[in-house]
Amino acid sequence: MDHSTHHAATGHGHATWATAAKATLHCLTGCAVGEILGMVIGTALLWGNVPTMILAIALAFVFGYSFTLFAVMRAGLSLRAAVKVALAADTVSIAVMELVDNAIIALTPGAMDAQLSDGLFWSALLGGFAVAFLITTPVNKWMIGRGKGHAVAHAHH
Repeated sequence: MDHSTHHAATGHGHATWATAAKATLHCLTGCAVGEILGMVIGTALLWGNVPTMILAIALAFVFGYSFTLFAVMRAGLSLRAAVKVALAADTVSIAVMELVDNAIIALTPGAMDAQLSDGLFWSALLGGFAVAFLITTPVNKWMIGRGKGHAVAHAHH
């Protein structure tokens, strides 16, 4: 095992921006799927902003964890071990992502009241995810560099 393989296997050491960006994108995909689904369901059921956002955030966590869970289980871990890895890898990532994204939606004038058919709703959501990605990537890079977060998941890929 050469030096670089050892680092990849243990998940410690230097984290590249590419690794951090990939980990963040993985999480972002799950968050986006969950959040958009939550918004669609909440809107379809004519719920108000608060219950819709709670559902969207809950689903963002579910899908965010699921994406990591499936990737790690494909690598051969048991469900129990995979759940531990997913929780370790994604909790901070998803929390930062959701906090930033929802803050941007809340701060964008009219976005909270925009309908799913409105461009404003989607631009606020996508803009929120873009900013969340930029903020979460360095967080993930820092965590991976310390053998935490997504490093735990990547050690099993």
